[in-house]
Amino acid sequence: MSVLLQISDTHFGTEQGAVVDALGTLAQRQRPDVLVLSGDITQRARPAQFRAARAFVDRLGAPVLAVPGNHDIPLFDLWARLRKPYGRYSAAFGTDLEPVHRSAELLIVGVNTTRPWRHKDGELSALQIDRVARLLKLADPGQLRVVVVHQPIAVTRAEDELNRLRGHAAALQHWAEAGADLVMGGHIHLPYVMPLQGLLRPLWVVQAGTAVSSRVRDGSPNSVNLLRWGVDAAPGCCRIEQWDYEADDQAFRLAKISEVRPDRS
Repeated sequence: MSVLLQISDTHFGTEQGAVVDALGTLAQRQRPDVLVLSGDITQRARPAQFRAARAFVDRLGAPVLAVPGNHDIPLFDLWARLRKPYGRYSAAFGTDLEPVHRSAELLIVGVNTTRPWRHKDGELSALQIDRVARLLKLADPGQLRVVVVHQPIAVTRAEDELNRLRGHAAALQHWAEAGADLVMGGHIHLPYVMPLQGLLRPLWVVQAGTAVSSRVRDGSPNSVNLLRWGVDAAPGCCRIEQWDYEADDQAFRLAKISEVRPDRS
């Protein structure tokens, strides 16, 4: 079995020590094969915040696929934002802003949806959409095909529509046709698994809450997602687990299970 741990919107600089420790314990117990960071790793893209985030990720002991979020670009340092918007991010997490992870059971494609000239809105260009589609078409039949963005590609509530990625409609059509199974994201600090309709193939959106930050939303606790896929799972089934932080226990507990069956016909 392959286990993927999705951590989003850690916002280091606003992290809570007890939650950070609890997430470290969860990772030690679950031993994920890959760690996905779906953006907003820091609160204000400061070097110390990136160092703290990198040190935490190194504690988890798994290969990392990270994409930047809008908070990972300096906001108040205008020189850095204009001249080297990803310089601090790259120093901590590498210069590849759109990494790819491949294993026998997983194909994970990262997409940089941030734009230095935008405050928080995300965007997908035609070139990015085509690049992801080409990679998806090369996937092996046994691989779960996952695309990772920061801002959500689909939302469940009208008030979140403004946060939806620009270019989402074209991306969903092309990626579904190319064989995508899941699109993972963050940004709105609201976890859900959402099946999408009207596409050529089944496709699900998997959103994560804020992992360790005090910036929780609408009463939703800190949360992360665990995905399980492969030979030891139910045949053809991807199990998506939402793990919520419980303050009374100071631990992450399994809160919700969603099972999806990607189309392999």
